[in-house]
This record gives sequence, C-alpha cells and structure tokens, in this order.
Amino acid sequence: MDRKQLVILAAIVAVFLFAYFVNFTSPDVQNAIHEGFYLLQWYVRYHTLACVVPAMFIAGAIATFFQKEAVLRHLGPKANKAEAYGVASTSGTVLAVCSCSVLPMFAGIYRVGAGLGPASAFLYAGPAINVMAIFLTARVLGFDLGIARVIGSILFAIVIGLLMAWIFRSDEEERTAATMRLPDPPAAKRKGWQTVLFFATMILFLVFSDWANPSTTRIETADGRQMNVSVLIRTGETYRVQLQEPLGDHPQGAKLTLNIDEIVAEEDVTPDSYRWVAWIYHHRWYFATALFAATLTMVWRWFDRDEIDAWMAETWSFSKSIIPLLFGGVLATGFIGALIPDELVAGWVGGNGPRANLIASVIGGMWYFATLTEVPILEALIGLGMGRGPALALLLAGPALSLPSIAVIYSVIGVKKTMAFVALTVVMSSTAGMAFGLFFS
Repeated sequence: MDRKQLVILAAIVAVFLFAYFVNFTSPDVQNAIHEGFYLLQWYVRYHTLACVVPAMFIAGAIATFFQKEAVLRHLGPKANKAEAYGVASTSGTVLAVCSCSVLPMFAGIYRVGAGLGPASAFLYAGPAINVMAIFLTARVLGFDLGIARVIGSILFAIVIGLLMAWIFRSDEEERTAATMRLPDPPAAKRKGWQTVLFFATMILFLVFSDWANPSTTRIETADGRQMNVSVLIRTGETYRVQLQEPLGDHPQGAKLTLNIDEIVAEEDVTPDSYRWVAWIYHHRWYFATALFAATLTMVWRWFDRDEIDAWMAETWSFSKSIIPLLFGGVLATGFIGALIPDELVAGWVGGNGPRANLIASVIGGMWYFATLTEVPILEALIGLGMGRGPALALLLAGPALSLPSIAVIYSVIGVKKTMAFVALTVVMSSTAGMAFGLFFS
C-alpha cells in the first residue's frame, strides 16, 4: 500500500473512531461542534473570497507564467544564498497577508522549481512578519515582544530554510534534475516589465482585499451596555468578542457571544498612529476594485486564450487540492479550541520553563489565528498568568503553522518534510521563548 492510500486509510480510521467514541449528548461536545462551524462560517464569509481565492489565482499564474530557469536561478538549490534567503525571509513585510494566502504561493513557486530551503523560508516568513501585526504586538504586548517577534521571525525563516535544504539535500538534487528534464515552456509573449506589472497588480489586489482592521470596536447593545471589544469571529447571526476592559462581572479579556439583533450601535476606536491603516481598511475595496480592473485589462490586452486556459487549469488544480484541506482544518481548529478553555491554557503556559514554552509552541502551531487576533488573545492569556517567554514562543510558531496550514504543507511536500518543518518551528520557537523569558520575565 503506497503512502497516499495509507493517508486515506488513516483519515477513514480517524473519522470512524471519532464518530464511534465521542459523546454527542455532552454539552461541551455540542458547543465545540457549534464553535467549529462558527469559525468555518467566519472563514468562508470574511476570508475565503478576499484572501484564499485571489491567492489561488496568483499561484496558478506562478505555475503557468514563471520560467523554471528564472526560478532556479534566483530561488533554486544552487541560487545565491544571500539573494534567495534574503528575499524569502523578508517577503512578509511586502505581502502583509496570513498563512492561507502564502500557502498557495508557496505551492506555486515550489512546483515551478524553487529550492526547498528558500521556499520554506518564504513559507515561514510570509505570515510571520506582517508589519501591522508586529507594530500591534509592540503597542499592546510591549516593545520587547514586538522587537523579539520581528528579529525571531526573520532569523527563524533563514535558519529553518537552511536546515530544511541541508536535511533533504539529496531529495532536492533529484527534484532539481527532474525539473530540468521538463520541456521548456513556450517563449514569453510579453516583455519583462509587463509580467512584473501583472504579478505586482495581483499581489497588491490581495494585500488590499485582505487588509486587516487595527481598531478595537465600541459596541452598544439594546439593554444599554457599552463595551470596547476585539471582534474575533463574525457569523451571520452572532459576534464573538473579547472585552478590552472589564464589564460588570466580566473581567478584561473575557469572551462574549452577542446576537447581531442585540447590537444597536458599532464604531471603531482607532489609536492615532493607526488611523491611516484604518482609513485604508474602510476604503480597501476601492483600491481592490481598481486593481482588479487593471488585472482584467492586462489579461484582455496581453494574454491569448490558450494562456488563459492554462492559467485557469493550474488555478483549479491548486484550488481542489488546497481549499478542502483549509476548510477541514479550520473546522477542526474551532472544534478543538472550544474544548480547551483559556484558563486551562494559561495554567499550562505559566512561568518561563521548558514545559510552558514547548506547550505554547505546540498550541501556536495548532491554532488558527485570524490576522491580528493573536494579539488580543495573547493579551488575555498574559492577564491570566501566561509567561512572556511562552507568549513569544506562541507568536513565533502561530502565524506560520496551524492545523489547516499543516494539512496543506503535507499535500505539497509530503509527510517527512512537513514533519521536519513543524518540528523545527516548534523547537526553535520554544527555545527562543525560554531565552527571552530569562531576560524579560
């Protein structure tokens, strides 16, 4: 039985055991099922069309229009390491998107011939050094955590990439040789600047469509309560919010579920230094629409029907293999997360010892964090007793990994390389957390 069939068998056995043993009459299990579908609905409504779908088209374009020789020259195993790892490890400052956007692009450049090392560095760094997340971390959680997060993210991207390339160097030599045996694509029908402009426009569309709101939200309910909150999840009927200040018997950091019909007023509360970011958020669809129109114009003027058909075929290939894994991973994350209360997590990650940092890294690697939501969630956990070392460990492991992303990474590079990437991320994050905790506890 080959590896693919073993994976299918394992999935069937896992579903069987879950359905056989889980007590569906338990209120905790019923609530966890609801939470899983709440998170999935939020993901579908507010993230898929604005983030995942554009990323699929970009990945399809990379696989269709990138010349393998150019990719191998700049990102291949024998490329200049300073150039390859420098670009890959700082890409997140330009992209400013989450892991779900980076995953299809990672799959695209890896399929075209990028080396495992630079591709892994891009995979880690893309979501890890989101500029808004770095600044929000420094403002809310402390300047020390903000600086440690950006330094750790760039350093980890380079080290993880180099280690992945070294561990699997023989596999990479075989893959490069196989890539070079592929037939050369037809000569480009566009000038270089046209290709660059085309990809830049699509990436900018993704950046604006997935632009995050840095503001907290002031809500007034029908019974007269006013509260400043971070909105964690929005569904068709409810808001899942986290209090930014005490409210009655609820402490700061408490999570509440509000029915939409209870809310009579809602407004942003934006720090002065983030007003321009919030302004872009509220006008993002104007920018995105202009960039979408520009992309369509370029496609109409510069591409023929055969090229468009090939692009759509590659986009569909990525979509059918990646999107189901993302949806399943998000559903599982919501279900598992609901079974683990914040108070329990805070108890596991109190102090700055090896156990607390390792647990924080593992939790960060399993949870799915929407862009910027890791900051208020960590603020609440720190208030419940989480150490600052484990907080950094979670910040370093969280953006790059989650159950959905691990499933997608496995589908692209296989089980051994995925296990190595996850292990390197978790071990390095927990080690950095312990070192940080020694000096900034």
